[in-house]
Amino acid sequence: MSWLGSLHAEWTKLRTLPSTWWLLTATVALTAAVGAAAASSLTTQVCPSPTACHEDTVKLSLTGVQLSQSLCLVLGVLSMGAEYSTGTIRTTLTAMPGRWRVLVSKALALSLLTSAAGVLAVLSALALSRLILPAPPPVDGAMFRATGGSILVLVLVTLLGLSLATLLRDTAGAITLGLGVLYVVPVLSHVINSPTWQHRLQRWAPMPAALSIQATKNLGRLAIAPWPGLGVLAAYGVGVLVVGGVAFRVRDA
Repeated sequence: MSWLGSLHAEWTKLRTLPSTWWLLTATVALTAAVGAAAASSLTTQVCPSPTACHEDTVKLSLTGVQLSQSLCLVLGVLSMGAEYSTGTIRTTLTAMPGRWRVLVSKALALSLLTSAAGVLAVLSALALSRLILPAPPPVDGAMFRATGGSILVLVLVTLLGLSLATLLRDTAGAITLGLGVLYVVPVLSHVINSPTWQHRLQRWAPMPAALSIQATKNLGRLAIAPWPGLGVLAAYGVGVLVVGGVAFRVRDA
């Protein structure tokens, strides 16, 4: 089967799974709702005008990404984990023996779907926040970077879910480990007493580093710059995907 045929097969699997559309819809709704709720917490006393506002209103509007990324993780896990749990992975590999082709096609199909949902989610959050905020932020390069970066965060987290499911071949285990990486490690960076280790975790743990892409103010105070921070998450996602792909290639189905 050609690359195009393999991509079409993976696209068909994803779009015919009810969980795919539920998770993507929930991603959009949660991102927009949490962003709107965060924006409504600001008053004219805190933010009287764009120039006098010290809050990073763009980052505040994109707060929902911190929660909706968990749904993207689950989507990525289920795209591979469901095939192992039902045994249909054997049918897939019989029809498409090229395992790297199967994995790459799955990653591409997931990336396209998550990108589309991410665009809708992030733009909805920003649009709602601009209606709510007493002093909407200016539309500039920093906002575009935060917007595009937030979409990439959702895509990369989805690929991380796919990678973990491919490596572990267990849906529950992959979701548990993925949620631990996303949420437990950032909590540790605030709990431990060592400033040195706090700084290291904020720089090298995937989510604290990646979410620096949303900052549009006080960039000098960040533990890691926005684009390098997103690169940390990309390194985790791609690195685990490569390891999972090697395991997928050498192990029996």
